[in-house]
Formats: sequence, C-alpha cells, structure tokens
Amino acid sequence: MHPPAPPPSKSASDKTGLSPPRKKIAALCSTFHFRSHADNFVMRCLEGYWIGQDFHDPPCEVASLYVDQIHQADVSERVSMAYDIPRFNSVTDAITLGTGELAADAVLIIIEHGDYPENEKLQKLYPRYEVMAEVMEVFRKSGRSVPVYLDKHLSHDWTKAREMYGWSRELGFPMMAGSSLPVTFRQPELEAPTGRKIDEMLVVGGGWYGESWLLHLMEIAQTFAEQRAGGETGIKSVQLVSGIGVWRAALERRWDRSLLDAALARRLAPGLDGQPEDAGRRCIACLIEYRDGLRATLMCLGGGFNFDYLIAMRMGDDNEVLSTAFERPAESADNMSPLIHSIMRMVHTGQPQAPIERTLLTTGALAYLLDSGYRGQIRLETPDLDVSYQAPPNPYFARHQGQSA
Repeated sequence: MHPPAPPPSKSASDKTGLSPPRKKIAALCSTFHFRSHADNFVMRCLEGYWIGQDFHDPPCEVASLYVDQIHQADVSERVSMAYDIPRFNSVTDAITLGTGELAADAVLIIIEHGDYPENEKLQKLYPRYEVMAEVMEVFRKSGRSVPVYLDKHLSHDWTKAREMYGWSRELGFPMMAGSSLPVTFRQPELEAPTGRKIDEMLVVGGGWYGESWLLHLMEIAQTFAEQRAGGETGIKSVQLVSGIGVWRAALERRWDRSLLDAALARRLAPGLDGQPEDAGRRCIACLIEYRDGLRATLMCLGGGFNFDYLIAMRMGDDNEVLSTAFERPAESADNMSPLIHSIMRMVHTGQPQAPIERTLLTTGALAYLLDSGYRGQIRLETPDLDVSYQAPPNPYFARHQGQSA
C-alpha cells in the first residue's frame, strides 16, 4: 500500500517546476495490466508518486490512451472509465484526440510487455519503430512536434534505431528513452566521475541471458562512461561469451577479475556463499572496447550469487576503484518514480534530462552483442557505432532522505 499523500501545501511538485499548467499527455501502450510498464507510468501520472520522503502531485493530464493488445487481465478500460480518459483505436487518433491535428503536449511510447514474436537472436520484436513512425506522420502533417519519451531501447533493429534518432534531429523535438536504472537510487550515492579518465568498468546483474537484462547493464555502463574525460566517441568492438568462456577471458586479462569482487562487495541482497566461478555455465559476459581505449564488461551472473545491479570502475588518473549499487526499492518509492520525474522535467521544460545519444549507442551495442551471441560468440567490429557526444555533467538521479530535486 502506498503511504497517504501529504496535504497539498507540502507537495514537492511546487519545488521542482512540475506545477500547473499541467501538460496533456498521450500514452501509447503495448498492453496495460497490473504491474505492466503502462501501469507503472500511467498511474503515477494520474495519482502522483513518492521519491524518498517527498510526494509529487500528478504531474500531467493523461489526455488519451492507446493500447495495442488487450491483455486477459487488462485494466485500461477501468482506468479509462475511472479517470475519464478517452481510449482510441489508433496512434493517430490518440495524439490528435480525434481531431486530425496534433493535440497532445507530449507523447509517451510505452511499448514493453505483450504477446509479440521473438527472433532467433532472442530479441522481442516490439513495434516501437512502427508506433513512432505514426507519431512522426502526425508531427509532419501538423507542422509542429512535442517532447517524446520511448520506454527502454529504441528498437531491436539498429538501422531502424538510427532512423528514429534521425527523426528527433530532423524535426527538432526533445526526446528521451531508456529505463529506470540510470535514475534510481544508488548506494552509495556515487556521482558519475565527470572529466576523469576511466580505464575499465564492470557492471554485473543477476538473472540470465536476455535482451532486457543486457539493456539494463549497458545503460548503467553508459551513464558513467559518457562522463569520462573527452566525452563519448563510440564503440570499437563487442563480444558476448558464456560459461567457461567468461572465466577464460578473465585469465587472458580481457576483463579485470578484481572489479567483479569490488562490485559484488556492494550487494544489497545477500547472495550465495562461494565464488562467482561456481556459477559455471550460468553466466555470460559482454566485452566492449570503446574507441578511446576504455574497456567495459557486462555480466549476467547466475547461480544465486547476485540479485542486484552493481558497477565498479578503475580510474585512469590514480587507479582508484569506485563502485555502487543501483537500488530497486519498495513500492512506495520504487525506481519507476524517479524515471517519471525525469521525463516530466523534460515535458515541462523542453530540456531532455539525459542525452538521447546514450540510448542510441546502447541500442546499437545491444544489437551487436546479441548478434555476437547468435553467430557463435565471435568478436564483432562495430565501425558504425561511431556515436560521439558530450553529456551534461551531474545527470539527475534520485537521492535518499527526500533529496529528489
């Protein structure tokens, strides 16, 4: 159960620039059931949310709903009735409110969950590109555009992802994408080391090989990598290895085994005793070489050794090792609330709170890593991952003790 909302006079919304006039949001969802991403996003927009000890009033008006697939436990119809939100049968009608012209102040594309096919590379073929293409048609016809947020990575298809990024540059609208991990709570509250040289980093999660797991790990790595001295210049090569190949790569010094220990020392939930090598074949590692020499390793460590998202990095200027855990806290202040907060900052200010180039690069790296796994775990050169950008320093993430602004 959520804690009760405080009196309006104590609302944190007035402190963070998300006060009236409220923006009209079109929510375009793949499916909408309890605990789906649509539920997490839309209900926070409707009811407000907690971050630490701060309650934030509903940050916008959900003006329309589009749901691509009706789940057997669908709640969108009830939400529509309870909050008087019109539901539309097409993307175009949802963002024009049936008028034929753009009528929303922002668009949320929440295409996550649902009964969609999976290809041989274990990529789920969500129609993110197709939904966004319909949005672009309305933007062009209307002669204007509004901020867009797209849940998770841009597309399973790298060519389509680059086209989607190109649309945002062509039409000049603010765009954000990605998951909650970059903006959730950290223990300790480690800022990205802006302007410092990073020699190597390692990100580890639990679970098993899958697109969503790898995306979260890649996003965590990139959130820190983009702050290094010289900014982002792109990725040179990737390789996915599994089982004994993970530990062979460590012996070959292709990744730093001591960084895994440093990361695991930050675990919030206790894992099994023993050594990570005991996980045997239930692990994978993604070996990433950046163009400027930075090395990053993404690990899915099975066998019950880890249930958290953790990072450790070795700095190049003084060999210091920095590490932290990314917290997924209890429901009353969970990691989706900071993400909503970040998105609504963009909606109200017109300024993205994270560079869309981050998601472009993570999307491309993810596509190549899954291709590496599919093609026999070979090393792949990635000349077209030449994504260069300079991220703004000190990006937003949620702090404890109510320090959410």
